[in-house]
Amino acid sequence: MFDLDGVLVDSEPVWEEVRRAFVAEHGGTWQPDTQSRLMGMSTAEWASYLHSLGVSLPPAEIARGVVERMAARYRDEVPLMPGAVEVVRRLYGTVTLGLASSSPRTLIDVALDAARLKECFAATVSTEEVERGKPAPDGYLEAARRLGVDPRECVAVEDSSNGLRSAHAAGLRVIAVPHPRYPPAPDALALAWRVLPGLDALTAELLP
Repeated sequence: MFDLDGVLVDSEPVWEEVRRAFVAEHGGTWQPDTQSRLMGMSTAEWASYLHSLGVSLPPAEIARGVVERMAARYRDEVPLMPGAVEVVRRLYGTVTLGLASSSPRTLIDVALDAARLKECFAATVSTEEVERGKPAPDGYLEAARRLGVDPRECVAVEDSSNGLRSAHAAGLRVIAVPHPRYPPAPDALALAWRVLPGLDALTAELLP
């Protein structure tokens, strides 16, 4: 099971740029730890958090405004991580692939359609569709349920602290591919079964 943001799509810099600008435009104050806190949150969670930073709009309007800006950026160009398309297509047909992402459904579909990878995934889950976002295990548990498999028989590919914690809490083995700009916390990285230097290093032979 893949995460999307920071694993297949180099979206975290775009998320940070869009949300920073939105916060500034609507009277809020971005904090030094804001980006790390936001990584893995569901849409409702991060919209509420931005509201707590002083953004004058209600959370539902914050979410709608930010997601619209993100979708517009993706329609111009989806910033894929190096090797993302090649790795997914290499594994497709060899193992069953799923995706558990904190992105809203709209952005998951736009990104996978643009990369022509949608057909590769037997199940995709947005944390909008479960009760809690990462680091809670809900997204991975739901993805496993949709695939009809035991989570303990699955491997997650994650980059962020909250993502690593989420997959581990769900009982999956976790392969960490740390993002160079947003590395996970040491205690979260310690939960990984394997740590890879980049997505290109992920092969079927590494999987149990």
